[in-house]
Amino acid sequence: MTWFKSLPLFVQLLSFSVATMYLPMLFAIRLEDWDVARTLFYYTTFLLIIITLIGIAVTGYASQNSARHYLLTVFGAFLIVPSLLAMPFDYLVPSINYFQAYFEMLSSLTTTGATLFDDPSIVPAPLHMMRAILGWVGGFFILVVALSIFAPLHIGGFEVFAAFQDGPKGGSQIVNADASQRFTRYASQIFPVYLFVTVFLIVALLIAGDRTLVAVSHAMSIISTSGISPVGGLEGSSSGYWGEFLMFFFLFFAVSRHTFFCTTDPEAMQSLKMDKEINLVLICIIVIPILLFARHWTTTFEGINDDNAITAIVAFWGSVFTVLSFLSTTGFESAAWTSAQNWSGLGTTGVILMALAIMGGGIATTAGGVKLLRVYTLYKHGRREIQRLTYPNAIFRSSSRARKKNREGAQIAWIFLMLFVLSLALVALALSVTGISFSDSLVFATAGLSNTGPLAHAAGESFTSYANISDTGKAILCAAMVLGRLEALAVIAVLNPSYWR
Repeated sequence: MTWFKSLPLFVQLLSFSVATMYLPMLFAIRLEDWDVARTLFYYTTFLLIIITLIGIAVTGYASQNSARHYLLTVFGAFLIVPSLLAMPFDYLVPSINYFQAYFEMLSSLTTTGATLFDDPSIVPAPLHMMRAILGWVGGFFILVVALSIFAPLHIGGFEVFAAFQDGPKGGSQIVNADASQRFTRYASQIFPVYLFVTVFLIVALLIAGDRTLVAVSHAMSIISTSGISPVGGLEGSSSGYWGEFLMFFFLFFAVSRHTFFCTTDPEAMQSLKMDKEINLVLICIIVIPILLFARHWTTTFEGINDDNAITAIVAFWGSVFTVLSFLSTTGFESAAWTSAQNWSGLGTTGVILMALAIMGGGIATTAGGVKLLRVYTLYKHGRREIQRLTYPNAIFRSSSRARKKNREGAQIAWIFLMLFVLSLALVALALSVTGISFSDSLVFATAGLSNTGPLAHAAGESFTSYANISDTGKAILCAAMVLGRLEALAVIAVLNPSYWR
């Protein structure tokens, strides 16, 4: 174990990702799908032997600049890991080619959950589990990377915190911090909680009535916000509204970084109670469903009876669950979401889901998007500016130093928002060049950059399928998924020559 911890991050990640493929192999054995079981066993074992030899060869290797080296390693992981795991997927699903298999694997690892298979029955059941597990691994990976690498580099949302801190904005921290020790420490702290909540949700869904594959896949998808489903979504689930009710509470792990530590750290529990991200989420899941129903609310209470009262409650639940699901960038629609759309009478609910996905979840979580902390910072700054315009001669309690820090935090958040919007425009434009309509291009671009793959089906004007996109379009989406997962500031940091001097 000590030897494993001493290995470079890339080798650790590669070995962990590959080793988890034994789980779908065991599931294939249980289903007596011997072709899938043999393929996964031979390929996984072969890769682990190669990785072990690589690990022996690089034992004792130490990077001179660990934090920066680790940042580059993160990018490499999103290229190499899907490339390796795409080979057995391509072999076992004859209807696709290698690049399409790579798209599936990258979509899973980045927790996007975009799939080329509109009919889930085309894919063998163990491979559905393989996708869900890879998404689960990707969620855990990004959690640890955010805390151990992004935080000291002041990216991934932590740049907003840096604006409120005294002293130097990085420099010495980046050079002197031991990224390897931070990664190991956070991984050892988070993994037991990450595994426990996943197993707990699996057991709860099994009790609620889901089959093993569905319970495992949906539980892993909720915890990692990947939105991967072996039955095409929650409508194909046997657990019904009880399952949705269980999943609803576990979605809160994607809206605050304090949730994974609150069980072991009393200070994290106190921070969770005062978390602005949690407060913003609660406002969204209450206000948005009410607004969706506002047009039809008066009609509802005219001659109300038991039947339409029950229908209204079910539809309201559908909107509450779906709002939180897309805000966390999971992308699961409630089975009652269609009823909620009909009840609201609005024909543009897809736009609302796109806005929620763009807003995203909390920093240092598995969620994608702009992130709630940045949104809250911009809201506070906007409120202060309105107060200044309304009362130009007023004297506020905050000091000039505090106001300066608030402006710096808002400025950084605004820069990221503009980078996100610019990336969205460029990706949508690139997709439209490949022959996709501009409206669908915008939906696909939002789905890729926010890592909310199911958004394409939920927000498209017509049935929008990833399978209909050309290979060029898929390559653009692959770049968008990685960019959305690692964020533009990390990409700029890697590409900036001065950053490496």
